[in-house]
Amino acid sequence: MSAIDRRDFLKDLGGSVITGTAAWQALQAIVPARAEDAQVTPGIVQFRPEMEEVVRWIEKSPRERILEEAVDRLKKGLPYRQLVGGLFLAGIRNIKPRPVGFKFHAVMAISAAHQLSLDAPQADRLLPFFWALDTFKSSQAQDVKEGDWTLAPVKESAIPSPSQARQRFVEAMDRWDDEAADIAVAGLCRSAGAAEVMELLWTYGIRDQQNIGHKAIFTAHSFRTLELIGWEHAEPVLRSLVFGLLNGGKSESAAPFDHNKTLIGQVRPDWAVGKPDPGATTALLQALRQVNTKDAAVAVVEQLNKGVSASSLWDAILLAGSELLMRKAAIVTLHATTACNSLFYTFRQSGNDATRLLSLLQAASWITMFRDGARSRDGLPDKPHIDEFAPSDTAPSDVTEIFDGLKQNRTNAAAQALAYARAGGSASNFFDAARHLILTKGTDAHDFKFAASAVEDFTHASPNVRPQLLAASIFYLKGSRDGDSPLLQRARGALASL
Repeated sequence: MSAIDRRDFLKDLGGSVITGTAAWQALQAIVPARAEDAQVTPGIVQFRPEMEEVVRWIEKSPRERILEEAVDRLKKGLPYRQLVGGLFLAGIRNIKPRPVGFKFHAVMAISAAHQLSLDAPQADRLLPFFWALDTFKSSQAQDVKEGDWTLAPVKESAIPSPSQARQRFVEAMDRWDDEAADIAVAGLCRSAGAAEVMELLWTYGIRDQQNIGHKAIFTAHSFRTLELIGWEHAEPVLRSLVFGLLNGGKSESAAPFDHNKTLIGQVRPDWAVGKPDPGATTALLQALRQVNTKDAAVAVVEQLNKGVSASSLWDAILLAGSELLMRKAAIVTLHATTACNSLFYTFRQSGNDATRLLSLLQAASWITMFRDGARSRDGLPDKPHIDEFAPSDTAPSDVTEIFDGLKQNRTNAAAQALAYARAGGSASNFFDAARHLILTKGTDAHDFKFAASAVEDFTHASPNVRPQLLAASIFYLKGSRDGDSPLLQRARGALASL
């Protein structure tokens, strides 16, 4: 890359330009890590040399200096993708994925942070990654307090042959066997392609709702991040994933999975060519407010067999998840959105009809589980109903008005957002503003995960339900009057040196 190329690249990433001869001289050489440079630490998994060196400085850098260290490495030519990969793998090695949540959000939220950065303005583009770096250091310290877990090397002598790896993996996962699954998934990664391995993992990722859906979220975010950093890094990532998926053993949270597998055979073979039906969307949405897990899946099968498109049923599920958040913004209702987002992602990524159908049926069943879980944990009002939610009398001409009043009254802001969307307001402008506020005011992994899910779900929903989804997102987004992230000033300071 020429000096001008580097300048443009860094400007795109950080929103400012390195100036001065000395700074440019520091960028002239990019020296990749070499195998002989990587130290080997007994008892912990080792990564490929080009990532091992990055992981080590992330692990060893003190929290108060990690942002400045990252900027310095970018200035010296470290590629952004390698920096993201190093952070992701540092989390995989150092943070225990049990339970799948809590401090492990430092790993699961990395792909959400990256998604938000893709469409962020230049000045904001590195902010989500800086947040992720700081969050990793916090979670790393917490993990040390809880026993300092690390991912160990795989037991090489026990790895099954390529001809046996798939069967061994399925058998181990079906009997919830940690040790056998660990060596089997390593064998799979070494002998099968990404699509084949993920087809197995999609199913196990959506098997149970334990940890309020985080297993499905971890599965989807693992694949998303591997798509960015490269499948060659899959083995340790998927070993961590499998360890997380087997957390807790088989429980009642897997009961819908067993039931829904039996329903798949009842679905008409040509279900994928169904026709959109807004009436079916409304009918399923109403059912999801009151039926149990089994009846929710049965209702989906009945609609599919009437020739209704899967997209119309996904619309109902997305609306139902958003409605729970409108009725009460809490940790369980939030995950009705983020977990179903991951199930919808599985539906779109899988190449197996049975897995796609299963993800749809599971999503319907899980909505009822989130509904009942929220009711028993936090209490859940019966209203509002998202399809009856009224827009404000006057549509704001600009999104600024919506986000300015959000902190004072979310319901009013959501009504304004609905009026804005129905009047033909720009969804891009709305989400650009929402994204900027998350990047500058977000303090929690759920801020980033929710925002990424809301944007993606809106994109894949049918046009007739998009205004309602946009309005409902107000119930968890940041407003312009919320305080800035405590990390923001430090991040801006680090970026100023780019």
